[in-house]
Amino acid sequence: MHSAVFLIEFGAIILGLGLLGRVAGRLKFSPIPLYLLAGLAFGTGGLLPLGASEEFVAIGAEIGVILLLLMLGLEYTASDLVSNLKTQYPAGIVDFTLNALPGAAAALLLGWGPVAAVVLAGVTWISSSGVIAKVMGDLGRLGNRETPVVLSILVLEDLAMAVYLPIITALLAGVSLAAGSATLAIALGVAGAVLFVALRYGRHISRFVSSDDPEKLLLVVLGLTLLVAGIAQQLQVSAAVGAFLVGIALSGEVAEGTHTLLSPLRDLFAAVFFVFFGLHTDPASIPPVLLPALALAVVTAGTKIATGYWAARRAGIGVKGRWRAGGTLVARGEFSIVIAGLAVTAGIEPALGPLATAYVLILVVIGPLTARYTEPVAAWVTERRQTGGACVDPVAEAPAALPEPASRER
Repeated sequence: MHSAVFLIEFGAIILGLGLLGRVAGRLKFSPIPLYLLAGLAFGTGGLLPLGASEEFVAIGAEIGVILLLLMLGLEYTASDLVSNLKTQYPAGIVDFTLNALPGAAAALLLGWGPVAAVVLAGVTWISSSGVIAKVMGDLGRLGNRETPVVLSILVLEDLAMAVYLPIITALLAGVSLAAGSATLAIALGVAGAVLFVALRYGRHISRFVSSDDPEKLLLVVLGLTLLVAGIAQQLQVSAAVGAFLVGIALSGEVAEGTHTLLSPLRDLFAAVFFVFFGLHTDPASIPPVLLPALALAVVTAGTKIATGYWAARRAGIGVKGRWRAGGTLVARGEFSIVIAGLAVTAGIEPALGPLATAYVLILVVIGPLTARYTEPVAAWVTERRQTGGACVDPVAEAPAALPEPASRER
């Protein structure tokens, strides 16, 4: 009976995702907000809570994030990554300053103390690599000139998590400085080792993985990715970082073949991830913290747009690309929830969990909208200022089709 209930529930989830995807496609809209709201409706405290399939959905959600980051890594080589990181590290500093400080200030204003301030700083700082990867794919922007800038910021954030998570874990646990330093050293060592292997032996890895048989290629790449992601997470490094580094280690025909084979699988598990996020949000916990969460979301949406705009301008990207880069970075997601979850488990501040959940839910719904409409809205505002007259609604004038690579400006 348990097996039958599981099949019914999981089948209903997949069918519902397909129908929501169709609706979003007809509206020329990213399906992510619809997936999240569906999860909210059928999760804890929702209309019809699921039970039997919840554990499987949780595993599928984790695989979804891993596949999203793997596919993101396949778009670039290891040398591209290092070059971008060398040139974009100032953007990482600006990103931290503009987006972590509002979270820390909010926690202190609410009287939660310094440890909670460090936690909330992380929640507001880190963009959602999973959501952003999906949105860029949906909007056809993976080949745009501003995309390497966006990816550099995301990678800097994910790598920074290798430093931040051990620190916050030590703070929450109240461990000694020596123990916290050892955990941090291990995390940095693992991240550095994986990046070194990707740079030095990427060709050998691609040759080992390569196969003319699509079935063998799929099994080897998927197995290698999950293995590296699991080892990275076991050693206190983000599984997402491990998956991303596997992606950049693969190149040439192997990368192209892998991209083709894994795209449908990525879309399936990515959709499951967004539903899972909604399933674990109790709607009843949101209203009491909605106003502070909304205020924090508005402020940090603006600071993320400013971060992307500044970084793209520094890289010589045109004005349209700057606005697209800023709007793309707004979404928060998986890392923010992980960070808040650590604090909730440690019992630091009871209201921190609901606030973080509401905050992330707001921005993960708004994120796909800002990614699509920040640039046309900015163009409309600029035109209105120049002409001093009424202009056509930018949303109505936004192209119905997905952006073409030709939209990259010099």
